[in-house]
Amino acid sequence: MFQGIRDAGWIEVVVGSMFSGKTSELIRRLKLAQIAQRKVQAFKPAIDDRYDAVQLASHAGQTLMAQPIGDLDELERALDDDAEVIGIDEGQFLGAGLVGLCERLANNGKRVVVAGLDQDWKGQPFAPMDRCVKCNRTKAFSASSRTTVML
Repeated sequence: MFQGIRDAGWIEVVVGSMFSGKTSELIRRLKLAQIAQRKVQAFKPAIDDRYDAVQLASHAGQTLMAQPIGDLDELERALDDDAEVIGIDEGQFLGAGLVGLCERLANNGKRVVVAGLDQDWKGQPFAPMDRCVKCNRTKAFSASSRTTVML
C-alpha cells in the first residue's frame, strides 16, 4: 500500500553560517539512517581535510566515514547502486552541477542530505548551495519531498 512512498526520493538541505552545526546535523541524520538499516554513503570534498581526510568531522568532534571526492563526476562514479541515503558535506565546494545531481538522485528514489554554506562572509549567496535552497522550496519534482534546515 505504501510502496510508492517508500520508493520516493527526496532532498534535505542543511545550510547556515560557519560553526553553526551543519556537519553535526548531517552526521546526525546519516547515523539515524544507519540505525534504521538504510545503506548510507557519505561524501566530502577532498580539499576539506581540516579535521580528517576520510571522515566527515564536526567542530564538536563527531565523525562519520566518508569518501573524499575531487568533483561531482567522481562522486557519481563512486555511488553504489544500492545506496539509499547519500550524504554530501561542504556542498558549496562542488560546483553548479550539484543541484542537478541531487535532483537526479532524488528522482531515482534516493534520500539526499546535503550540507553547506548558502552565504559568503558578506552575506551574498554562495553557489551552488543558494540554488539548492531555492530548488528545495519548489515543487518542480512532485515525487520528491524536500526539507530545508537553516541553522
